[in-house]
Amino acid sequence: MTGKRKQSGEISRQRAGYLEGIVSIIINTILFALKLWAGIVTKSIAITADAWHTLSDSLSSIFVIVGVKLSSKKPDKEHPFGHGRWEQIAAIFIGVLLAIIAFDFFRDSIQSFRNHEGTTFGSLAIIVTIISIIVKEGLAQYAFRMGKKSGNLSVKADGWHHRTDALSSVVVLAGIFLAKYFWWIDGALGLIISLMLFHATYTIISEAVNKLLGEEPGEDLLEQINQIISDSGVGNVYPHHFHIHNYINHQEMTFHIRLDHAMSIEDGHKIASILEEHILRETGIVSTVHYEPLDTNYKN
Repeated sequence: MTGKRKQSGEISRQRAGYLEGIVSIIINTILFALKLWAGIVTKSIAITADAWHTLSDSLSSIFVIVGVKLSSKKPDKEHPFGHGRWEQIAAIFIGVLLAIIAFDFFRDSIQSFRNHEGTTFGSLAIIVTIISIIVKEGLAQYAFRMGKKSGNLSVKADGWHHRTDALSSVVVLAGIFLAKYFWWIDGALGLIISLMLFHATYTIISEAVNKLLGEEPGEDLLEQINQIISDSGVGNVYPHHFHIHNYINHQEMTFHIRLDHAMSIEDGHKIASILEEHILRETGIVSTVHYEPLDTNYKN
């Protein structure tokens, strides 16, 4: 039963990655062409930067698809726990791509201030920017929903990429109406967009790195494990010292229990095996239980 649930989850992660990636590539490529045309016509750094930001979404979606493909590979001799962490690696690639683009926009905006460059926006810029806001927020909501249902981190990262693009377009739209009052508004908008991109980069990379380095089990999971132990009928075993190892498509957990020091090794092994079987059946997590005498003073 557990195996079936796990297999279904893996299919869901793949499907989410492929669907979100393909939809994103198609729509973002169309948006990029539209916004780049508007940026060239108006000679606006902000709109042109926004266009390349949109194209970067297509590139990040390619990373999503590649990451999903690699992470779905079955365990092998060299990688006995599978390849699920490719999702985190794909998310880091997306974050690095965002950082590079943010730096380019930051540099261009500083240059526009030095050259005292302004720009004139028209109806075309307003229409294209409004279309971008609506479409990009729609893509963000779609990616967040797919990421939540599947648990795919790279899809969620792509959703943040869409969201920052939508927000940058909101900033551009506000600036369009202020351009006639302030010559420097275009450069300022470029700076704001670059800072938004840097923030998105930090959010994406920090979450991916935390999962790669290892995380403390969440309170909900610990509560569930303690309840499983309580319901198993093995008595009071005082579980502690939990560690979880997340390989995305496969999770392992280790923890300690305390038993009466007079209990035989055979009985202790039997209790540990019962707990491992119950946890696997209820959660799909492979656990390893270490048992020790009840009066042991364990120090972390």
